[in-house]
Amino acid sequence: MFVSQLAAPALLVLATASLLLPVPVLAQAKFPERPLRLVVPFAPGGVNDIIGRRWAQDLSRVLGQNVIVENRAGASGAIGSLEVARAKPDGHTLLIANTTTHVLNPLGNAKLGYDPLKDFSTLGIITLVPTGVAVHPSLPVKSLKELATLARRNPDKLSFGSAGTGSITHLTGELFKKINGDLKIVHVPYKGAGPGLTDLIAGHIPIYTPTISSAPLEYHKQGRLRMLAVCAEQRLPAVPEVPTAIQAGMPELVVQAFNAIFLPPQTPKAVMEVLASANQKVMASAEMHEFLRRAGAEPVANSSPERATQFIQKELKRWGPIVQAVGIE
Repeated sequence: MFVSQLAAPALLVLATASLLLPVPVLAQAKFPERPLRLVVPFAPGGVNDIIGRRWAQDLSRVLGQNVIVENRAGASGAIGSLEVARAKPDGHTLLIANTTTHVLNPLGNAKLGYDPLKDFSTLGIITLVPTGVAVHPSLPVKSLKELATLARRNPDKLSFGSAGTGSITHLTGELFKKINGDLKIVHVPYKGAGPGLTDLIAGHIPIYTPTISSAPLEYHKQGRLRMLAVCAEQRLPAVPEVPTAIQAGMPELVVQAFNAIFLPPQTPKAVMEVLASANQKVMASAEMHEFLRRAGAEPVANSSPERATQFIQKELKRWGPIVQAVGIE
């Protein structure tokens, strides 16, 4: 009886103290508590899919939990993106998206169904892929400024090819025209990068604005096309003789498509911190860097949710007027 009388106040104190503990401490579950899902909003086999699968593989190793890749293609990436935007914000559903899904689609489609920033929690940029300006060797120009001068003297007589209307390669050409006084160069859209590059090599079009990958760089080395500049901030080790657009006198022509990781909006901060730390480890890997460069992408090892969000905000602001002027939908 004496013991129980002493124990009762002690139990009361413990019970009261437990009520004062923060709810997350009592209820918080370990993250991740089950396999994660990475949605690729494009068909299997493309660059976005290839990069996403390798990133998921490495994230699985870092987290000690499986990351399952699911392709949800359609509407230029909008279907898969919308699915993640509406998913439960518990950190177990992620999206690998890009410039198309989070810059070009929102700017060109008022009925898209999602806002690229408000409807997602941005984890980080993982790759950047610059575009370039290439010409057929028969064209008598060896620099961007010479190309602008030739176009200015021959309005509507030159054409440039792209991977399709509304693509980042299309906008590269439009930006080149705009910053040089609205040059009159005819746009020739192709269904993908390959056909346009083939027509440039064959001499059917004089100018092409490719995303940088092994194919156009190899053709440049063989002399089958002339790469006037890469639209990057630094020269590429694969073609050190090719200047950047900045070095070529057109600093506004830095164009870099991105791949980034997103989660549903309002994903808890603690979960975002776990995933951000894991992403930093994945992107610090020398093996990952080598893999990405072979795929034609430049790894981004120092991204963060804040820096990634700022980057996308700048891209939206930058491309908005051009998309509107060209009338891309």
